[in-house]
Amino acid sequence: MYLSDIKADSSSESTENTPWYRQRKAAYYLLPLVGVILLYAVTRWWSGSSEAAPPPPAVVTVATPLSRTVTDWDDYVGRFEASQAVEVRPRVSGQLVGIHFKDGDVVQKGQLLFTIDARPFAAALAEVRAQAAAASTALTLARSELARASRLIADQAVSAEEIDTLRARVQSAQASLAAAQAQVRSRALNVEFTQIRAPVTGRVSDRRADIGNLVAGDSAASATVLTTINALDPIYFAFDGSEALYLKQRRAQQQGGAQAQDVEIKLQDESGYTWKGRVDFTDNAIENGSGTIRGRAVIANPEYFLVPGMFGNMRMNGGAPHQALLVPDGAVVTDQARKVVYVVGKDGTVVVRPVQVGALADGLRVIRSGLQPTERVVISGTQFAQPGAKVKPVAGQIAPTKAVAAPPSAPAASQATVLPVN
Repeated sequence: MYLSDIKADSSSESTENTPWYRQRKAAYYLLPLVGVILLYAVTRWWSGSSEAAPPPPAVVTVATPLSRTVTDWDDYVGRFEASQAVEVRPRVSGQLVGIHFKDGDVVQKGQLLFTIDARPFAAALAEVRAQAAAASTALTLARSELARASRLIADQAVSAEEIDTLRARVQSAQASLAAAQAQVRSRALNVEFTQIRAPVTGRVSDRRADIGNLVAGDSAASATVLTTINALDPIYFAFDGSEALYLKQRRAQQQGGAQAQDVEIKLQDESGYTWKGRVDFTDNAIENGSGTIRGRAVIANPEYFLVPGMFGNMRMNGGAPHQALLVPDGAVVTDQARKVVYVVGKDGTVVVRPVQVGALADGLRVIRSGLQPTERVVISGTQFAQPGAKVKPVAGQIAPTKAVAAPPSAPAASQATVLPVN
């Protein structure tokens, strides 16, 4: 109904004061107000129905800590070294005429490696042998003359002076013979030194001189290096330890633990400690500059797999076995300067537990203090666990795992780890 219609109707009735006209005019002005009220009511209803319900509690996986007996191990980083390293040098000078090994071979002690032309030394040996023979003949003659003169002394046929002269001649001949025999031994050694043999069993390097070269052996300083030999079975593992770890080991030994100082070593591409040995040497002083002390372990290497210069991570028995609680490493959260784990109470409320952590053992983190064996630790979904919030716990299980390790960054010399016993 429009106002023009009302006016038309009112004009048709020729009056504006009739009740009918006033009702229709009031309805005309109230219609927009009613529309606004209806629109407001619909908006309120729609906004009320679109409000989301409170979200359900987050689902997290919980489990009680794993209790196991573990042994403390102290970690070190070091290098492998040859148990014996020898530079093969000639002891006589001459021309190299023979090489009797292949580069990189494993050679045995006493095995022939090089040959030097022995003819000059053989000639010198023959010469001194002839001199020794002449000295021996002179000694025989001097003794015969002394014997004849001794038989005549009773008859006063020779003087005492002649007897003394003959005795001195015998002694001089003996000395000449001894000198000649010493020359024979010296020249014989030179002939022997023309055959250069391996002084130790080990792996030989490549040759540094070829056949036909002249090699020098007159003195140790100027002697030609022909090759090198490294004794590799057993092989040494050299490492540096901090003063704190040295004191820890000494205290443990005083208390009757870690007497053998057994060690285990892993290489850069290994996930486990596969090489076994024991410490056989600790230096007699701590270095002033670094505050570390040098140590050495002996490792069996029958297949010569380990070579000098290799890096390795070593752990050494650091104490008696003890009981410890273990949780997954991901369950430990860093909260500023402290380590915490989330524990779910009986009513589903998340509680923070500050803990003191140890090292890894079979992929699990050792908890030294701050956690009870019966508490339920959040092992999965820690990002949804907020202190004081309600969660829906789902039972899980903690089991040891063997981590597959790529070449890791080297641990510090003062780092400690543990190894499970059972």
